[in-house]
Amino acid sequence: MAPKGKSFGGVKRRAPGGKGGKPVKKRTYGPKFHDARLAEIDESESEVSEDAPLSDEDSELEDDEDESEDEDKGASSKPYLTLMQSLAKERGPQTKRRKLDSSSKMEPADQQDSDDEVDATAAEDLDLVEEPEEDPADELPDDDADSDNEVPDDNDPFESHFAHPDDAEVSKKLKSIQAKELSTSQVELNKLRLTRVLPGKDAGKTTRPLSTLSTTTDLKLKQRVGEAASKRPTLDKLEQVLYPITFGYSDLLFCGRTPKNAESIRQMASLHAINHVYKTRDRVIKNNAKLAKEGEDTEFEPRDQGFTRPKVLMLLPTRQSAVKMVNTICRICEPDQQEHRKRFDESYQDNDGKFTSDRPEDFRDLFEGNDDDMFRLGIKFTRKTIKYFSQFYNSDILLASPLGLRMAIGSDENKDKKKKLDYDYLSSIEVVIVDQADALLMQNWEHIEFIFEHLNLQPKEAHGCDFSRVREWYLEKQAANYRQTLIFSAFNTPELSELHRSCENWAGRVRVQPEYQGTIQELGVKAKQTFSRFETSSIANEPDARFEYFTSAIVPNLVKRIKDSHGTLIFVPSYLDFVRVRNYFATNDAVANLTFGTISEYADIPEASRARSHFLNGRHKVLLYTERAHHFRRYMLNGVRRVIFYGLPDNPIFYREIAGGYLAKSEQDAKLEPGAGTIRVVFSKYDLLKLERVVGSKRVGKMIRDRGDTFDFV
Repeated sequence: MAPKGKSFGGVKRRAPGGKGGKPVKKRTYGPKFHDARLAEIDESESEVSEDAPLSDEDSELEDDEDESEDEDKGASSKPYLTLMQSLAKERGPQTKRRKLDSSSKMEPADQQDSDDEVDATAAEDLDLVEEPEEDPADELPDDDADSDNEVPDDNDPFESHFAHPDDAEVSKKLKSIQAKELSTSQVELNKLRLTRVLPGKDAGKTTRPLSTLSTTTDLKLKQRVGEAASKRPTLDKLEQVLYPITFGYSDLLFCGRTPKNAESIRQMASLHAINHVYKTRDRVIKNNAKLAKEGEDTEFEPRDQGFTRPKVLMLLPTRQSAVKMVNTICRICEPDQQEHRKRFDESYQDNDGKFTSDRPEDFRDLFEGNDDDMFRLGIKFTRKTIKYFSQFYNSDILLASPLGLRMAIGSDENKDKKKKLDYDYLSSIEVVIVDQADALLMQNWEHIEFIFEHLNLQPKEAHGCDFSRVREWYLEKQAANYRQTLIFSAFNTPELSELHRSCENWAGRVRVQPEYQGTIQELGVKAKQTFSRFETSSIANEPDARFEYFTSAIVPNLVKRIKDSHGTLIFVPSYLDFVRVRNYFATNDAVANLTFGTISEYADIPEASRARSHFLNGRHKVLLYTERAHHFRRYMLNGVRRVIFYGLPDNPIFYREIAGGYLAKSEQDAKLEPGAGTIRVVFSKYDLLKLERVVGSKRVGKMIRDRGDTFDFV
């Protein structure tokens, strides 16, 4: 936890471009875009919205937006928003909150001096902890039976990976990692594709092949954890693949997380985290007792610790996801007492934050409950008690959002305020769990990169550490090579692949993903789908090549058939590309007769409402729509007749919702003849991962490599 009075200035909540932020109510980022054409459009929109009567469908749109607006009122009661407003000059736009209390008011940042700002931060921080660091040597022996009776098992992955690794084997693998000598193998288990990377050119021949595990009784679990696992010993097909990788301490990137398997993934991750914490903690406590019993003349010199106590880090997207993880941990531990549980429930739970069943399942799974994405929580295990809001240096497990942990660490930009960075509590993290990584991509991914850059670094202060008991590989700056990183995502992206590759676990890494059938078969509506491939020399030139193809091959067809161009939705995944396309439509004479509207992640409620209304009524022939706007709002856009994908979405569900759902709605509303809708997709060879999820694993290779550049599906 950040010490009392620690301010979080200089940390950007989200970057305004690309993947990195929720919608905001008011644009506060940089100069507002202006040009004569948009000014005329804005003026006409204002006149229409104020004077013209709304049709029934327009009224429905306004009613929907009013409900959304009600959800956003009262943002001032979220304590950290006061902090965010005080830092508005140093970061991007403020984040829009959904379900917030309106009991308090926010003071403008310019009315607070720096001293008041720090005091207010300390007073209003929901996760603030004020307690001293504890001395690890003060821990008393645990009276649980398994603490004294269990004997270390050489076949236990915990023993062979952390406690007593084979020094010669590890040294050889570390040299292979440094030389980038890696061996890759692929195998299919239970209809899942596994790609394994091991240090060493011939490591695949000498390492035990990947296999499935049918029951939890084969795992090396602490007795207390094993009793919880035995309540459901049989594993399903997915668990049979993931459990041996997870409990074997290999790095894992799983690209098939869904709302249906989310609970089993949380169960597995929590089981593994608690098992690791118990084994580490019980070993230290047992050795403490032995040293105390033998006195100063003992020759017993255990190496059983890291620099600091926290051993597990869980990065989660929202407070509600933290609630789910904590509840899973409690079901496994079954503690007799939970300290500060009431405070946790009040700070993290929101039982009123529900959505109707017409919202997509993945949307409800992510945003129901408390969707606050700024939090950090330390959890400490003491005998049969779980303590929440423990000081970070006294905690065993850290749960945090990327933003919350980044702010707890601090920023170099605060040098003028004499605030130093504090990340020593990350020095001895041995297991990192990144759950719902696809949702974290829609926040600020730079925070994830920043956190991983500060993992397993040598601490700046001792923090009561007994260096005589620190494991040798910590002292030799090899902690990152022993750390296990588990990433669970609904799909794979270049960012996740790069994060997975950057982890240098000597035990290797495994990527697990399903075979994709393709969402083009799941639209639920008959429509011609045309995929057009453009060529580009490099990934650096890809954005320019995409824009050139769009303006030379796609736009002329719209201009040529301008009378039939109304109802054209252009989906633009990246905000940077969105700005470029918006500027083109606003300033280029070639599209002067194409009226257009925009909905991005930065559009406020009235702005989005007007854009939807004008698009439905035909006042705007074209509507530009971003991926992150859809991720955070899931608007049901009416009046769509054709969809143009400037780029494919990362989330294949979005393709089905936008291409299939919007056209189907237009057919139901009799605004489009059945089968008359069209879909046009622009892609390059660098869209391989996205394209595979949309067209299917069996088709993607042909579409990337074939000489032809146009592919039609009906």
